[in-house]
Amino acid sequence: MTTRFDLDGKTALVTGASSGLGARFARVLADNGAQVVLASRRVDRLKELRAEIEATGGQAHVVALDVTDPASIRAAVEQAENDAGPIDILVNNSGVSTTQRLVDVTPEDYDFVFDTNTRGAFFVAQEVGRRMIARAGVDPARQARIVNIASMAALRVLAQIGVYCMSKAAVVQMTKAMALEWGRYNVNVNAICPGYIETEINADHWQTEAGQKLIRMLPRRRVGKPEDLDGVLLLLASDRSSFVNGAVIAADDGFGV
Repeated sequence: MTTRFDLDGKTALVTGASSGLGARFARVLADNGAQVVLASRRVDRLKELRAEIEATGGQAHVVALDVTDPASIRAAVEQAENDAGPIDILVNNSGVSTTQRLVDVTPEDYDFVFDTNTRGAFFVAQEVGRRMIARAGVDPARQARIVNIASMAALRVLAQIGVYCMSKAAVVQMTKAMALEWGRYNVNVNAICPGYIETEINADHWQTEAGQKLIRMLPRRRVGKPEDLDGVLLLLASDRSSFVNGAVIAADDGFGV
């Protein structure tokens, strides 16, 4: 990396870290000096990522986390701080989706999306935020960061994923509400709204006729790579963003314009 953000001495918890953007976020934070705690339900994948990070000189820990279970959230955050120390940075990344028309959405479909994307994100941030706020009473100068991963679908409604759009729009409002209440404790809360990003989960789709049709609709006829989010993530995770609070940053190559 040509520009290094100094995260030495920081501890970062990354949810949804077993694959895709979450795994990339963890690697980038570790490369820039943070001790990372990798969290998701797929612990075997987390252990592989931990080994990869440690092989390049980074520090990583693994915790099991189901964001739909409040008891799991409490246990995971407790273990994270026992293993790695106080959390300075939370990357709140877990997310799921379904593809269907709104008239076909069942209560089970709705709950599946909202339980992870909205309810889960809220209670993870709440559990970590409480601890950050408590530490501010002891060390008022200490800075803390929460980066919520929303989506450009929170800002521009897309066909066939209406419930996902709704859930991520709630994350945007959640971000602003937390920023308003927690900023006085030096807890900055911001959101990234990624556009279409190619990951191992969706790579095959972009080679299909439907995928190619979608690419032709994008402003620059391309999808992003996970590394295209590195800069905004590092800014929001670092002390350099001390004057950035409640921001909702679209990283979508202009798709939402």
